[in-house]
Amino acid sequence: MSKKRRMFDIELPEEDTVETFSAEKVSPPAKAKAEARRGPMATAISENADSLRDREALVARIRAENDALAHEHVRLKQQGLIVDLIPLDQIETRKLTRDRHTGVDEELEELVSSIRDVGLSNPIRVEQRADGRYELIQGFRRIQAFTQLLAETGDAEAYGKIPAGIMARGAELDVLYRRMVDENLVRKDISLAEMAQLAIEYAADPMTDVTDPDKAVAKLYKSASYSKRSYIRSFIPVVKGLGETLQFIHEVPRALGLALAAKIDAIPGFVAAVQAELEGWGNRTVEDELAVLRRFAGDETAPKTASKRPDRPAAEAKAKTSFQIARPEGAAKCVAGAGRLEIRLDRDFSTIDRRKLEAAVRGLLDQIS
Repeated sequence: MSKKRRMFDIELPEEDTVETFSAEKVSPPAKAKAEARRGPMATAISENADSLRDREALVARIRAENDALAHEHVRLKQQGLIVDLIPLDQIETRKLTRDRHTGVDEELEELVSSIRDVGLSNPIRVEQRADGRYELIQGFRRIQAFTQLLAETGDAEAYGKIPAGIMARGAELDVLYRRMVDENLVRKDISLAEMAQLAIEYAADPMTDVTDPDKAVAKLYKSASYSKRSYIRSFIPVVKGLGETLQFIHEVPRALGLALAAKIDAIPGFVAAVQAELEGWGNRTVEDELAVLRRFAGDETAPKTASKRPDRPAAEAKAKTSFQIARPEGAAKCVAGAGRLEIRLDRDFSTIDRRKLEAAVRGLLDQIS
């Protein structure tokens, strides 16, 4: 039995209507063919590599931004513009000799009142030490004001810490002194005697490269005028000769200081005569002391003293014992006389707890009684 073949009619398009394509256009793109050949695993690996490259680029940008911020932080810190709240008990005042007298500061109460009312408008400046504590560079009176407010109120949250610009370690000592001095030069209340005292102590500091107080004036007070530097130098012999005798040396006006300096230079024994006049006169006032100095300086119009001097034998009035004790923070100078015992040390004793200080003084007096 034979199979019949089935025939189909196929209609072909006319030759001129057939659309032809080149081999390039028909072929899929190379990337698509490569992905088709790689399969899903290879595609995933490729996508992961692209993601890693993007992440590395992001990390590089973040690192560059952090480096820029770090450099800016260092620059601001070197200028003391990084401000933080520093606990008072973490601040030392030993590195620099202060250009402030140690007597009663009548204007401190004004600063205390201002801080109590409106807060501290100008942060202090400190240098961070290797042990994590801080050395005061600028702001001794502000520290005193906060310490007084803390003692009066007991409010550690408000006055236990003080705003401070933190300077980077490593600044030269003379640069730190200049920062302190230049800030204080704009104050009207700092006296020529205080500036002369700082020059004397700066020259005596073994950590500085100056041993002559006159040269110390040129270095410390470079920003001051020539005439002002000359006046400071004139007060140096007055501070050297009478600094331990006078209770109100910071009150000595310029003209009187210049006259005293001339007398000290011209008259042997002048300093001893002034010391003998004032020794043991514990109840004298500023006016009393200045009247004595004016009289010794040759001012015949000087007023008579108002306070009464104690009547004591001359030998007793001149009696005085002085000595020094080596301490880790420097030499402690002790002066003992009739009616007084002084301990001078480069330390802010007002930062010591009152009860602890009182117990120490009581123990000293008990031992020498």
